[in-house]
Amino acid sequence: MPNPLLNITDLPAFDQIRAEHIGPAIDALLSEAATALETVTQPDFPASWEETTQVLDVATERFGKAWGVVGHLSGVADSPEIRAAYNEALPKVTEFFTRLGADERLYAKYKAIDPVTLNAEQKRAHALALRGFVLSGAELQGQARERFAQIQERLAALQQKFSENVLDATDTYAYFASADEVQGLPDDVLQATAQAAHADGKPGQYKLSLKMPVYLPVLQYAENRALRERLFHANAIRASDLAPQEQQAFDNTAVIAEILALRREEALLLGFQNYAELSLAPKMADSPEQVVAFLHDLAQRARLYAEKDVADLRSFAKDELGLDDPQPWDWTFVSEKLKQARYSFSDQEVKRYFPAPKVLQGLFDIIEQLFDVAIRADEGAVWNPAVTLYRLERQGQLVGQFYLDQPARAGKRGGAWMDDMRGRWLRPDTRQLQTPVAYLVCNFAEGTAEQPALLTHDDVTTLFHEFGHGLHHLLTQVNERDVSGISGVEWDAVELPSQFMENFCWEWPVLQNMTAHTETGEPLPRALYDKMLAAKNFQSGMQTLRQVEFALFDMLLHMAEQPDALQVLRTVREEVSVLPAAPYSRTPHAFSHIFAGGYAAGYYSYKWAEVLSADVYAAFEEEALPDGTASPATGQRYLHSILEAGGSRPALESFKAFRGREPQIDALLRHQGMAA
Repeated sequence: MPNPLLNITDLPAFDQIRAEHIGPAIDALLSEAATALETVTQPDFPASWEETTQVLDVATERFGKAWGVVGHLSGVADSPEIRAAYNEALPKVTEFFTRLGADERLYAKYKAIDPVTLNAEQKRAHALALRGFVLSGAELQGQARERFAQIQERLAALQQKFSENVLDATDTYAYFASADEVQGLPDDVLQATAQAAHADGKPGQYKLSLKMPVYLPVLQYAENRALRERLFHANAIRASDLAPQEQQAFDNTAVIAEILALRREEALLLGFQNYAELSLAPKMADSPEQVVAFLHDLAQRARLYAEKDVADLRSFAKDELGLDDPQPWDWTFVSEKLKQARYSFSDQEVKRYFPAPKVLQGLFDIIEQLFDVAIRADEGAVWNPAVTLYRLERQGQLVGQFYLDQPARAGKRGGAWMDDMRGRWLRPDTRQLQTPVAYLVCNFAEGTAEQPALLTHDDVTTLFHEFGHGLHHLLTQVNERDVSGISGVEWDAVELPSQFMENFCWEWPVLQNMTAHTETGEPLPRALYDKMLAAKNFQSGMQTLRQVEFALFDMLLHMAEQPDALQVLRTVREEVSVLPAAPYSRTPHAFSHIFAGGYAAGYYSYKWAEVLSADVYAAFEEEALPDGTASPATGQRYLHSILEAGGSRPALESFKAFRGREPQIDALLRHQGMAA
């Protein structure tokens, strides 16, 4: 059988890919890409954008697609065999891309290309490529150049190891609880955990894990305080030096220290004072100091609201729950009880109205209405039976495709994300337009034979968020691969379309269309919606400070000369936090965003882009139709100004093209109930 990774002309043959295909395919494709690099860097090869892309980009894109599929499977279908093959190939792949980015001959060819010969998209891609060469060490010489390459290879291995440790620490934890211990847990969680325990040969018990569809309901609803503490403690020390003996192999302490040291060394080699400066070089923000000032300003604006949130919690815990001194494992439980008391509803009551298929159809309806596309189920091989492939069409023409993988399971990395399988590209080898393909991955509860999965409103928001990223990638009209879709978009602006989509989860007409009670089929009642809306900004002050805490920790950690992750976190918490943390908490050890997920000295992007997204959504509010629904005309303006433009121009230009002015923070504060 031919190697399915060697011939991804359209969609990957996920049903045929095996771990043994990875090594031979990567070796062959790497060899092709290396040959292409040698070809375009010969003295007699013309300094031409078209000719260079026709040879080099075609080869590296073919290789990149295959390696992307391997990386994707590592994240959603991990197995010992795939992990071993991935880790064996990783140093070779890292070495090639490091060499490609730092190749002096290729850099010289790019510098020799006359921008006058390029169209607007190519000029943008060319400018970003020149900057990329500098940041990839192309101007380094001798020993510095060699050391830079060594750092890249080691960092790639360490970041993968960090991710594996978190996955393994999560997957290997289980606590089998008795019926007495699980009092208060929702019925669907009880059913799923009872089935899991039965499958493990422990009928009559409940298998509790650290995966979010189980862990979060335990903290929210378990009446048994000792059970909440048990799972909280296990989660807080995941992948750390404090984990039990059988999990010590997953300790990320040394991994974190080495990652930070290597990042700092890399930054110094490139002439930056610290890694934070290097990270911000291609972003919207001008400097680490500007980001820190932005975060301090936001924290100051949120502090009074957060302090009131905590005072309310403490008062309620004492007066209504008999908790004079709530501990970290109590706060989520107390918050849920307070919300139920204050607004007379629970997340579990709301969840009954959000069966996953109904939510998904409602989401599709919004996308079709605003962006003039049709979404249809498609056929193609998938990596798990729970995965579905869809296609976007406009006037019968294919726009793009996406895979949707919703449920949590063993071997699947936690969290939710969008990744690209391939980008839109007017291919220079065939002159055919390649349409984009995305992966949309979540970790929701599984459905059963009796009923589909039920989503919390937070799950619904997560789904909309990831679809915002997906639309940014899929609806681009840019033909140059390096700046189409999300490619070339500044990292601190890439969250704009995702956070923008979250707003629709709160619109009455939208909720009417995407809710149906699991038993009666009735849509969400207006009375319950009004309660949800009243509770929308419940604890928004605390939540804002929590995000600021993460972002400040990340930025200050990467600014420090001799970073000590736990000490930096303690310092930030003393300044920002309004709730005491557990002294044993090892938050950095599972903070995959910054140690394995591309957000190093970039976690602030969520809050930075939230300013942009709130301001963009404010235009939809201002221009809404009389019935309260979003205006398709505004949707088209947003589509043309931001989604279709992709990375073909600076994000601020795209924002101003839509809004007609610079962004303002007012809308964010108003949406979160923190306006003066």
